[in-house]
Parts: sequence; structure tokens; C-alpha cells
Amino acid sequence: MIRLIDFIGSLVGIFLLAPLMLTIVIILWMEHRKPLFIQQRVGKNQRPFTLVKYRTMSPVATDLPTHEVAKSLITKSGKFLRRSKLDELPQLWNVLKGEMSLVGPRPCLPTQLELINAREERKVYLLKPGITGPAQVKNIDMSTPLKLAEEDAKLIGKLNLLSYLKYIVMTLSGSGQGDKVLN
Repeated sequence: MIRLIDFIGSLVGIFLLAPLMLTIVIILWMEHRKPLFIQQRVGKNQRPFTLVKYRTMSPVATDLPTHEVAKSLITKSGKFLRRSKLDELPQLWNVLKGEMSLVGPRPCLPTQLELINAREERKVYLLKPGITGPAQVKNIDMSTPLKLAEEDAKLIGKLNLLSYLKYIVMTLSGSGQGDKVLN
């Protein structure tokens, strides 16, 4: 049932938000000629997949987790996109393809070994990663890997239609601030 909602939700979201998404691409292209950020992430059963987001950091930013990147590397438009959570919109494509869900644990980088091990111990990789979820709405980011893995694990066996919709509504209403960055 959740996969059907993911599929329909992402398809409808892409269709309805296409003008906004295209506008963002144009603005980002004018700002630094690289509007999309494409990166390998760890998915369900620890299978790698290619995540797509809007670029919010300077193209010279290294391939580090957000909490390890200097705030000065976030672009002007990137600050707005992150605050409004619009930087996540291209992930609807990942949801449509079945690599992600609208709700699930935030996908991590293959280099975040402490988080990967903590999630593996808690069987979090039984779930598809999500655009939003309990950790995101509670402002638990990847700078605290054990706390994040524990929060992610709470979804196992408890993610039902009601809780799934609750996390989507909480995210759309402004809960959570995204990953922190260095000062």
C-alpha cells in the first residue's frame, strides 16, 4: 500500500510541481551552472543508489556529509532552498523509481561508517530511505549517528498508513530544519 502511495504521490508531485521545479533549475543554473547535485547514497539492504537534489552548496564543496561542511559554502539560493525544504524535491524522482520512499530513514553516504554500522545493528536497512521521517521532523541529523540510528529503528514494524501520513503532514507544515552545517 505504501509503495502505491509513494508512486502516486511522487508522480502527482512531479506533475504539479514541475513549473516550480523548472524555475528552481533555471535560477540555480544562472547562479552556478550546476543546478543538480547527484551523489551515491546507501539504500535499502545497503544497496547504493544515485540520489538527486538541488545544489545548495558551491560546486567546489567536497563530498562530505552536510554537518561537516562550512556554512560559507552554502549558496544564497541554497539557504532558502534548505530552509523551505525545496532542495528535496528532485528526490521525488528517486521515490518514483522505487529507490526511496516519501517516509523513511534519511539516506547516508557510503563513507558514514559509524552510522551505517549503527543502522545495520538495528536492522534499519530493511527500510527504504525516505525524504522525510521521524528523525527529520525531530531535527536529529547525521552528526549524531547513534541517536539517528535509534530514531530510524523506531520505524521498523511501526510504519503504517497513519504514521506515514503524519510525517508527511509534519514536514509540509514546517517541522524539522534539515541537517546542520558548520559555522
